[in-house]
Amino acid sequence: MALDFLAGCAGGVAGVLVGHPFDTVKVRLQVQSVEKPQYRGTLHCFKSIIKQESVLGLYKGLGSPLMGLTFINALVFGVQGNTLRALGHDSPLNQFLAGAAAGAIQCVICCPMELAKTRLQLQDAGPARTYKGSLDCLVQIYGHEGLRGVNRGMVSTLLRETPSFGVYFLTYDALTRALGCEPGDRLLVPKLLLAGGTSGPTGLRGGPRGYSGILDCVRQSYRAEGWRVFTRGLASTLLRAFPVNAATFATVTVVLTYARGEEAGPEGEAVPAAPAGPALAQPSSL
Repeated sequence: MALDFLAGCAGGVAGVLVGHPFDTVKVRLQVQSVEKPQYRGTLHCFKSIIKQESVLGLYKGLGSPLMGLTFINALVFGVQGNTLRALGHDSPLNQFLAGAAAGAIQCVICCPMELAKTRLQLQDAGPARTYKGSLDCLVQIYGHEGLRGVNRGMVSTLLRETPSFGVYFLTYDALTRALGCEPGDRLLVPKLLLAGGTSGPTGLRGGPRGYSGILDCVRQSYRAEGWRVFTRGLASTLLRAFPVNAATFATVTVVLTYARGEEAGPEGEAVPAAPAGPALAQPSSL
């Protein structure tokens, strides 16, 4: 349990630190006015935020994802591993099902966390800020809108996360096996970065208020701006996907693989652990 917790947290922190600036840019591009856009594209958005708000502007709302990392990663890797063992054997279908189960469970924390992150990313800088931080944001939302407000977007989050996590773990497991990711390989980390970066396409996240549900959001968005509204911020999302997933999965796998090798070795001598893919897919029981 302790090892899975540590590995999951380390991987999550690495992923958020690498990917949060891209996520901030994506959100800014998604919510800007289509008639009078503030940013001309991903690069211009990056430059504008740094110029107007410094580099720290790219990390607005960072506290919310970091705050939830401990629980999210413990849930994801614990549920995925235990589900895979409960299914009886390691197969592509079971990898997908175990990953999907992990994706569904973590939505309980992921959805409120993303809501707070998005609200913080969209608020203006200065003394007149609505929210002081992630926790203050969630407290205010709960005070004004109750539990339903805190869990706004839960259905769309479940629809996105459940299958995407199944594909995420399945693809990573297949790639690590195909690349021959074995402990002691001098190219282990580059291979893990490649496998992790390739395995995790990132879905659209968050959004402003004003919709009664998923279908209403789709209808209003299409009516107002046409089909292009659904691809706004796509460039920053694609740019974010590879480094974030590379950092997350590579960090988790390295921690699990070598920590278990150290645990198994007599008198402190490390013994090679299982291949990186299976080692990640089957963390110790929670």
